[in-house]
Amino acid sequence: MQRPILTAEIREGVGKEKAKKLRARGQIPAIFYGPRSQTIPLLIDSKELAKALQTEAGENVLIDLDIRKGDQSDRKVVMLKDIQIDPLKRMTLHTDFYEVTMDEMITVEVPVHLVGKPEGTKMGGILEQVRRVIQIQCLPGDIPKSIDIDVNPLKIGDSIHVQDIKVEKAKIISDSNFTIATVVPPVVEEKVAEAIIPEAVEGAEVKEKEEEKE
Repeated sequence: MQRPILTAEIREGVGKEKAKKLRARGQIPAIFYGPRSQTIPLLIDSKELAKALQTEAGENVLIDLDIRKGDQSDRKVVMLKDIQIDPLKRMTLHTDFYEVTMDEMITVEVPVHLVGKPEGTKMGGILEQVRRVIQIQCLPGDIPKSIDIDVNPLKIGDSIHVQDIKVEKAKIISDSNFTIATVVPPVVEEKVAEAIIPEAVEGAEVKEKEEEKE
């Protein structure tokens, strides 16, 4: 799949006031870094960033970052490593871009999607997703959008662990004993048991009072 292209300009000057003025113009302060590159402060257009992230590649989207300074430009393949968003205004405040090399393995977290309806839920069981991401190691071009897990065969009491799954062209880094999903017994049974106990206690108290009267 073709990578989205995002244009960035080298940012002159740093500080809160400078960043505030940039955001008022629809620009976002950013930073570029990597194991083989020097850290570069950047500014990007907020609309261009939103467009670049609207892709089917999932959370680990690869971007061709076109870094410009005057008439010069340098293109780097990056991943969006961090994004800060104002919780009230819902606007992007800052982004971090991490350089990747297409022929070197990287470690990323990939979301887990449960597919299907477990057999156990037909008997009143409840499907619980314990883990929502799995850490894997692979080449940047082999990062899956998600890891889909079939939960149809699960009965009440059954679980799926990290060790039960495989990811094509990737090595799973997460602990193999971690539970991903499980089908637990119905909660109704617990509520019935809780209801019986108070009634039993109340009955015992009444009987005790009657014996005292005698």
